[in-house]
Amino acid sequence: MHTLMGVLLMILSGMTVAQTQQPNSAGNGQGIYTCIDARGRTLTSDRPISDCNDREQKVLNPSGTVKARISPTLTAQERAALDAREKAAQEEQARLNEEKRRDRALLARYPNQAVHDKERAEALAQIGVVRQAATHRVQELLRQRAVLNEEMEFYKKDQSKAPVSVRRQVDELAQSLAIQGRFIADQEAELKRVNARFDEELVRLKRLWLRP
Repeated sequence: MHTLMGVLLMILSGMTVAQTQQPNSAGNGQGIYTCIDARGRTLTSDRPISDCNDREQKVLNPSGTVKARISPTLTAQERAALDAREKAAQEEQARLNEEKRRDRALLARYPNQAVHDKERAEALAQIGVVRQAATHRVQELLRQRAVLNEEMEFYKKDQSKAPVSVRRQVDELAQSLAIQGRFIADQEAELKRVNARFDEELVRLKRLWLRP
């Protein structure tokens, strides 16, 4: 009886040992880490090798084939530099995507030069109408000032004796002429900006129109 119990205990003990060793056997199947360190030595281990943190490590299958590669561990400065490069690459890609979007929109709006030329002409014509109206207003103000100048001739020796209403009209006319002058200058600047915009678009469109 005691002999039988001893045999059973040995069997159970053997099963426990086998169960305990089984995870290690599975762990060994995970791969072998290998690298060449800074001194040129080939190192191997069943876990990542600390002496090769600054360089690539290979994970090998039991057959010796490469299962995976582990990139070097970066320093804080290297990580910051890598992040900066990645950010710059993302920004450049976003810029290229936006440029492509703008090109598609430009082609959809101007399928050929005739359409582009027509829109330029219409934009310039609108500015011309506004500028012409301002010019007519200036001419009218100049006529009014000529009339007032004749009245002020009576007080050329001492303009302070001129009626307050007349002096006020002279001041108001001067202010109106200055305003119209600035407005006309703005319209001329707008004319140049519109032409420059269409010129820039035309250069880009000529390249886009040639694409298949």
